[in-house]
Amino acid sequence: MAVVLLVPVLAALALWAFAWPAARTAPHELPLGVAGPATAAAQVQQRLEAREGAFEIHRYEDGAAARDAIEDRTVYGAVVVTGRGTELLTASAASPLVAQSLRQAVARQAGGGEVPTVDVVPLPPEDPRGSVLASSVLPMTLAGIAAGAAVTLLGLRGGRAVAVLVGAAALVGTVAALVAGSWLGAFTGSWWPEAAVLALSALAVSAAVAGLAALLGTPGVGAGAFVMMMLGNPFSGASSAPEMLPAPAGTIGQWLPPGAGTSLLRSVSFFDGAAAAGPAMALAWWAALGLGAVLLGGVLPRRRALAAG
Repeated sequence: MAVVLLVPVLAALALWAFAWPAARTAPHELPLGVAGPATAAAQVQQRLEAREGAFEIHRYEDGAAARDAIEDRTVYGAVVVTGRGTELLTASAASPLVAQSLRQAVARQAGGGEVPTVDVVPLPPEDPRGSVLASSVLPMTLAGIAAGAAVTLLGLRGGRAVAVLVGAAALVGTVAALVAGSWLGAFTGSWWPEAAVLALSALAVSAAVAGLAALLGTPGVGAGAFVMMMLGNPFSGASSAPEMLPAPAGTIGQWLPPGAGTSLLRSVSFFDGAAAAGPAMALAWWAALGLGAVLLGGVLPRRRALAAG
C-alpha cells in the first residue's frame, strides 16, 4: 500500500518540479537596460513597463555604459536609442532564450519591424544555442549524488570520506571540462578555472548528500538526492535564466548547487568572472557544511561508544 501511494505522489512532485517552471517560462523582473537621450529613453521605458512585472529597467547614459552593464552581468540586454534609431544589445552567453525573448519584445514595441541587434557577449560557434551548458546540469548533479551515495554505502567516515569526496569531485570537474570545454568547445574562458567551477559544483552536491547521510543515516541519501534532483535541477534556470522562472523557483534555484554552479560557470567562462561572488559563495557553503557534517558524523559514533563504555 505504501508503494502504491508513494509512486503517484513522487510522479506528481516530479511533474510539478519540472513542468511548472517550463510552462510558466517568461520574463519576471528581468534586468534590462535602456540608454539614450532622456525623453526618448523614457518613452521606451514606458512601453516596456507596460508589461507589468516583466522587466526591471536600468537607465544608462549611452550605449557604451549599457555594454559595460551587460558585460558586468548587471543586465541581460539593453535598448539603446540613438539619432539613427533603436538598437538592441543582447548577451546570448548569459541566456540564449533571454536574448531571443528580448528581440521579440523589442520588435513588438517597434511595431513589428526588425530592430538591429548586437550580441555583446556571444556563445561560441561550436555551441551557438548553449545546449552543452544547459545539458551539463543533470550529469553533474547525478555525479555528485552518486559520489555522496557511494561514500555512504561503502561506510567511509571522517577524513577518509572527505578525501574521497574531494578527490571524486576533482576528477568529475576535470572530465567535465575536457568533454564540454576541450572537446565540444562550449566554453570560452580559461580551462583551469572552468574545471575548478565544475569540481566545486560536484563537491557541493556530493558533500550535501554524504553530510545528510552522516547525520540522518541512509535516509539522508534519499533526502539529499530529492533536494538536488527534484528542486535543484529544474529550478537551476540553466536552459533559460533564473528571472525567466516563476517566483520563487528562480531564487530557490540559485541557492542550490545546480543553479549556483550554472551561474558561476557562465560568469567564469564568458564574463571574465563578473557577478561570480554570489554563486561561488553558495557552492562554498554547501561544500563546507556538507563536509563538516561528514566529519561530525564520523566523530559522533565514537563518542557514543566511549560514553556507553
